[in-house]
Amino acid sequence: MRRLLASGVKPLTPLFFVAPAFLIYTVFIVYPMVDSLIVSFNKWDGVSPQKEFIGLHNYAEFFQDQHSLEVLGRTLQWTIGAVVVPTLLGLGFAVVLNRRLPGRSVFRGVFYLSYTMPLVALGVMWSWIYNPQFGALNALLRAVGLGKFEAGWLSAPQSALWSVMATNVWYASGFPMVLFLAGLQTIPQELYEAAWIDGARPAQSFLHITIPSLRETFVVVIALLIINSLKAFDLIYVMTWGGPGRSTQVLGVWMYFNTFLFDKAGFGSAIAWIMTIVSLAIAIPYIQVLTREHA
Repeated sequence: MRRLLASGVKPLTPLFFVAPAFLIYTVFIVYPMVDSLIVSFNKWDGVSPQKEFIGLHNYAEFFQDQHSLEVLGRTLQWTIGAVVVPTLLGLGFAVVLNRRLPGRSVFRGVFYLSYTMPLVALGVMWSWIYNPQFGALNALLRAVGLGKFEAGWLSAPQSALWSVMATNVWYASGFPMVLFLAGLQTIPQELYEAAWIDGARPAQSFLHITIPSLRETFVVVIALLIINSLKAFDLIYVMTWGGPGRSTQVLGVWMYFNTFLFDKAGFGSAIAWIMTIVSLAIAIPYIQVLTREHA
């Protein structure tokens, strides 16, 4: 460095090293976001070179359209199921597998394995399981004498959404389990020993030691699950294509239909930004409340 300065050659600045990553981020993240925001203020079919500026009409149309409001409500319903159940299951798995059990490393890998699978492959696999003719679920019901409960799980509007949601729970529960395991291993064992000496029961130790100690982990887990659930698309598209009828359409699928099937790219972009706003409206206050309480 001294030789460079003495020779008059300027050393590389930190900006030089940041520039490539910043350029890639700008081209592939920032530019598409800004462009989709601009498109959402236009009436455009996604193909023609001309766009018609209509301001906030696409957003107003969304909130005036009964079906769009139903899709929004169904998305919130999906979000609740996709956040609450995997969080509780992941916490339960983590608590059990944090103990000294034979083969616990194997079980940890097995429970996390589903989260590493591609959603398209997973959706195809579960579609076979739910198949009313040769699916494993109906075959299992027949084998245990519960054949009267056989159903076309993905073809009935009453059960399609719940069936896909069950698949999502199976897929997503391994992710919070890993984060909760990491959080549990940072809790000092002395706290549990002191509670045991004071006569605290396991349930009391769990409520007053484990849960408060995992507050930051809860913030990360729930925030990420909320964001992922609101942009759900792959699993629903592969398993039901938004059907039967429109019983499993969520915002991600509705955005895709309007953009690529109905030639309403402006309206589809508005839906994408509504998804973004809803995600931020839910996640940011939640994070602020929990971090404020912890501080």
